[in-house]
Amino acid sequence: MRIIRKRLWGQSVRDVGIDRRTFLSGVGSTAVGAAATTLTACESRDDRRAAKSSKTLVVRNFGGAYGEANREAVYDPFTRETGIRIKVVNFAHDQMLAQIKEDRPRFDVMDIDMSNLVLFEHEDASEPLDYGRLKNTRNAGIAQSLLTPNGVGKSYWASVLAYRTDAFDTRKPESWADFWNLGAFPGDRALQGEVDWPELEFALLADGVPLDRLYPLDVNRAFKVLDEIKGSVRTFWEYGAEPGELLSRGSVVASSTWAGRLQQPIKRGAPLAYEWNGARRQSNGYGIPKGSANPDAAYRLIDFALRPEVQAHMARIYPDGPVVPAAYGYLTESSAMNLASTPGHLLSGFDLDIEWWLENRDDVTRRWREWVHA
Repeated sequence: MRIIRKRLWGQSVRDVGIDRRTFLSGVGSTAVGAAATTLTACESRDDRRAAKSSKTLVVRNFGGAYGEANREAVYDPFTRETGIRIKVVNFAHDQMLAQIKEDRPRFDVMDIDMSNLVLFEHEDASEPLDYGRLKNTRNAGIAQSLLTPNGVGKSYWASVLAYRTDAFDTRKPESWADFWNLGAFPGDRALQGEVDWPELEFALLADGVPLDRLYPLDVNRAFKVLDEIKGSVRTFWEYGAEPGELLSRGSVVASSTWAGRLQQPIKRGAPLAYEWNGARRQSNGYGIPKGSANPDAAYRLIDFALRPEVQAHMARIYPDGPVVPAAYGYLTESSAMNLASTPGHLLSGFDLDIEWWLENRDDVTRRWREWVHA
């Protein structure tokens, strides 16, 4: 029996009002009001800048374990070095846009995924970055795709193939082609629902499309390949911990998952593993909202967070990969092996094409929903 959960929003897979990491942390926008700085609608940007202490910087992130890791690895060390205190808020993306459009953003820096940073750029809701003020991006080896006009990448995360190690005797699935091979690897599957972009790339990889020729996606071909396993897809997962839960209790034998989410079940002894071959990488990044009341401190924080040693500290306590390659010089092999940006994983996976998805999201999302419910 296939389980199809009620969708969590109505417009698109990556609605600007939803951050997929909100689902990972379990922190939603309902707590935003209590955390936000109190501002009146009649305040001007200059009024806020005059009243605001230069020793406080308001950062928007999505909270939870991610927020706690940022506090330990980035915010507190930054405060000790500069004297600038960090206040964290968790606004949903539609709230962020509304505040910016009203010329009264209640945050100075936004920590969101790169696809939404690009979308904010398209909406004229973010400031162009002056890379001359970000010295730690110079000759640092950061991928060019993460050095966008209005946003800079800060960490990598990835979607990967997960499976039960006791489900297939001595064999194990090593590719998306194996995930699709119901004869060699029988049993129920799970795929991601609407919490992130539909996983069309995995279907195309299963059908033999090379990593470097995925885009533009052949949508018709992808759905034809998805049809081959639809009868074995038991559920479409909608939050980060769900694949691990489904696999741990044996509801499915294989699933897509966000890398890092299985680490705790594995440490507790669950017979689970994941495969990096064909991993779909995405990134979180920093941007400065249009009308930020404290842009100088914002640049200082962003530059601080891109120091190799700071990137490494963050990676030790939260399972996202550094964007600065030199950070790996500060990490042990055991710390690095489960991160999305280790050199070997960079070669065996691919980067999601943000521009393609933003251009095609409405049509693909509509077709995805029709396919799931058919």
